[in-house]
Amino acid sequence: MSLAKSLSEVLVPIHRERYRFVAIFAAVTLVLFWLGAGGLAWLGVVLTVWCAYFFRDPERVTPLRDGLVISPADGRISAIEEMIPPVELDLPREPVTRISVFMNVFDVHVNRSPVDASIRRITYVPGLFVNADLDKASLDNERQAFTLARADGQLIGVVQIAGLVARRIVKFVNEGEHLSAGQRFGLIRFGSRVDVYLPKGVKALACVGQRAVAGETVLADLSGQEPERQGRSS
Repeated sequence: MSLAKSLSEVLVPIHRERYRFVAIFAAVTLVLFWLGAGGLAWLGVVLTVWCAYFFRDPERVTPLRDGLVISPADGRISAIEEMIPPVELDLPREPVTRISVFMNVFDVHVNRSPVDASIRRITYVPGLFVNADLDKASLDNERQAFTLARADGQLIGVVQIAGLVARRIVKFVNEGEHLSAGQRFGLIRFGSRVDVYLPKGVKALACVGQRAVAGETVLADLSGQEPERQGRSS
C-alpha cells in the first residue's frame, strides 16, 4: 500500500460540527501548557486529536439498486429482533424487524439515509442517557425518530438514540425533504445507537455482531424473498 493511499484513509474529511469542540479541547490544552502542567497538557493534545478524529466524515460508495436498505450508521449490529415500533414513528402497532447498530466512541458518527425516501415525520423525544447498547435505551433514552416514506408507499423507521456519553443529537434535514440512499441526515455526538424498523415481512440480510458501514452495508432488501441470514464468528 502506498504512503499516499494510507494517508488518504486516515486524513479523511472532518464534519463542520467538530470546530467548536476541537477549539475547546485545544484551548484547555494551551492553558495547561501555559500553567506548566506537562503531563496533563500532553493528555490534552491526545484528546484534541481524538476529538477531531471523532468528527471525521469519510466519503462512502452507496449501492443504488432499488429496494436495498443501507446501514445508517457505522458500528456493530447489536440486535436483530421483532419489535413494535415506538409511538413517535407513527407506524402500525405490530411487530416488525428492528436492526440496531451500536456506535462506540471510535466509530464514525455521521448518520446516513438507508433508502431513497421523503421525510414524513421527525420527532424528538427527550429522555435518559443509559448505555445505548441496552435494549431499554430504545424507550428510555433521548432520541430522534425519522419516518421515511418511499415512492411505493413503504415506510421505514430510523431512530437515533443518545447513549451513556452522548449528549447531543443533531439533524441536518427537515420534514418534507427528500433523502437519497446514503445521504447524510444527522449526527450523534459521542457514543450512541441507531435503530432501523423495516416494513412488515422484510427480513434482515445482516447478522448480529457484524460490523456495519454507514452508506455501504446492505441491511435488507425490500423487494427480495431471501430468508433472514445467520452468521458465525471465525
